Amino acid sequence: MELDSLYQEVILDHYKHPAHKGLNPIFSAQVHHVNTSCGDEITLNIELVGQRINSITWDGQGCSISQASVSMMSDLLIGKRLEEADVIVKSFSELMASKGTSAGDPEILEDAVAFAGVSKFPGRVKCALLGWMAFKDAAIQAQTNE
Repeated sequence: MELDSLYQEVILDHYKHPAHKGLNPIFSAQVHHVNTSCGDEITLNIELVGQRINSITWDGQGCSISQASVSMMSDLLIGKRLEEADVIVKSFSELMASKGTSAGDPEILEDAVAFAGVSKFPGRVKCALLGWMAFKDAAIQAQTNE
């Protein structure tokens, strides 16, 4: 099986069976982000315990890329310390800015390297980044609220 095809399967699997979808009523911060280019939406709740991400829950609507991306992101970041999460978010942001020249680091991004092909399509990069930018915003708000 070709790698691109495998990556498409991973994205579709997260779209069809999203992780951590459904908003937890217990949270440190809640944010709502909209991709004005296409209308995709994400509401994301984060719960911090000290500097550790105890939970990320979300709800949203949009294309398979935006929904699968936030699903993978939540899987990756739950249980991490904020400084670890920052490294992962930066790595994903760099992958999305690569315009297809980077394959991403599977040691850091795990399944999220599946979005490497998305970086070739500038119109889709915002979709892939929607949940990640919501996370960054929520993490800042959660730390401010403490």
